[in-house]
Amino acid sequence: MTEWVTAYIGLGSNLGDRARTIREALTRLGGSGSIEVTRVSDLQETAPLTGPREQGAGGRGKTPAPAAQPNYLNGVAEIRTMLAPQELLERFKATEAALGRGPHAKWTARTIDLDLLLYGERIIRETGLVVPHPDIHLRSFVLDGLCQLNPHLVHPLLREPASELQRRLAGGSFVLDPETPQLVSVAGIIGVGKTTLARKLGEVLGAPVLFEPYDTNPFLPEVYAGKSELALDSQLYFLVHRARQIGWDALARGRVAVTDYVFDQEMIYARRLLNPTQLELHEKIYQPFAERVTTPKVVVYLEDSPASCLQRIHRRSRPYEQEIALTFLEAMDSDYRQMFAGWKASPVIRVPASRLTGYADAVVEHLVLQVRAYTAVGS
Repeated sequence: MTEWVTAYIGLGSNLGDRARTIREALTRLGGSGSIEVTRVSDLQETAPLTGPREQGAGGRGKTPAPAAQPNYLNGVAEIRTMLAPQELLERFKATEAALGRGPHAKWTARTIDLDLLLYGERIIRETGLVVPHPDIHLRSFVLDGLCQLNPHLVHPLLREPASELQRRLAGGSFVLDPETPQLVSVAGIIGVGKTTLARKLGEVLGAPVLFEPYDTNPFLPEVYAGKSELALDSQLYFLVHRARQIGWDALARGRVAVTDYVFDQEMIYARRLLNPTQLELHEKIYQPFAERVTTPKVVVYLEDSPASCLQRIHRRSRPYEQEIALTFLEAMDSDYRQMFAGWKASPVIRVPASRLTGYADAVVEHLVLQVRAYTAVGS
């Protein structure tokens, strides 16, 4: 080919003089005449990721466990090149070999790692070469570098800016694991539309949907009617039901399931509805259950104003919900935002409820594309 293309390279090293090796790799690439290194992000130190089967049974682990190898220096380089993608890949391999990298084995230490992240806006599926790199959206250390160089860069396949993909990870990095349940959880305050969205996702993904037992909880109407002495009974009813639905042994490995809740919301409701004595007992009961539930692979956090949610609550006319006050929803909204501001368990896709009005096919298709990207079942 004769035209210049802008591409992005993932840089990594965890053996020897890491920074020097990365600089040498870029010097070698830039000295070829067919590659121009235009910009390089800051290098950051990161713990090594491990393979899926080394991470356990799919419980409450927050991030992949560190492997028994040194930390990496990682970064991203922007280049302009006249080489075709396969030619560029061969140049990377030759550079890696010249700098002492051995056979390409995943999850092992290496002197230098050069990954083709993006090649213009091309989507490539060839033997030995997949572009965009299939793990871009799962690695904060990659997205950090891309955002430093070009925060408005749009992922050609997911059709989302790098800054949005970066936000979803909150500084974490994740590994797809087909040997564990592929749980997708929809979260948000009462009245935001979680159940409707969960049902739609289950329909499109061909997955079972596990619902909160609002209509079968015998204590809930009494609690909303003001009988605070039954609040603990109501919370424990939800706690036991959720734990049974999404316990380690309840979900099929490698299969998608959808819930209209996240297990962690239990503590939000407990702190808002229980008195100090009830809360103390609840916390003792809660922890053993929490340790045995499946962590979602991705959370879809549905957002809307408490006032709009209250309008929906009134329209759906569940008798026991009609006394819910706007101040209560506002407090819940604050709690949810705080919870997801520090969420490290899985990627979080934030979706304004207004975007789903009418559930247009194109909107649903785009959201499902995002959800599938964070599960190990693909498209």
